[in-house]
Amino acid sequence: MELLLIFFGAAVANNFILARFLGICPFLGVSKEVPTAFSMGMAVTFVMTTSAIVAWFVQGFVLEPLGLEFLQTMSFILIISSFVQLTEMAVRKISEPLYKALGIFLPLITTNCAILGLALLIPERGYNLIESVIFGFGAGAGFTLAIVLMAGMRENLKFADVPQPFQGAPMTMIIAGLLALAFMGFGGIVAM
Repeated sequence: MELLLIFFGAAVANNFILARFLGICPFLGVSKEVPTAFSMGMAVTFVMTTSAIVAWFVQGFVLEPLGLEFLQTMSFILIISSFVQLTEMAVRKISEPLYKALGIFLPLITTNCAILGLALLIPERGYNLIESVIFGFGAGAGFTLAIVLMAGMRENLKFADVPQPFQGAPMTMIIAGLLALAFMGFGGIVAM
């Protein structure tokens, strides 16, 4: 039951984009079409889950035993950038059109503060390995959910009669705010 709460907390109640406001750059930049948004969400989910696993091992078996906790941020950035590079090479090899559609936002996963925030929250909360994997996967699933919801709404707005002053970025911000308010409703359910 506790693992389910960790997953639900990371994915919905404390969604990294809509509750913590981390990872906004790809959320706004890649959320114009659902397939592209879903692919970015999958890439971020992979990086979050694998980074959570490796960050847990590095924290528990290298940094803490050697008293090098002050190198935590630098170590986690190195881990994240390694997995992003691996993901970028895989996407380029598997689907060149997807690689081009994701554009600059794929390598920018390295600087996605949601992933670094995830890696830093794991030792702070004292999660074990299984909890870390569930937390990483839940955070990635929540990222995917948020970016796909945003993309779906932005696609539907192409056919809506939006007043001129609200077209483009203003409407995107209004939608993001409304999504954040909707997700805040889950905040009282799970406090993680």
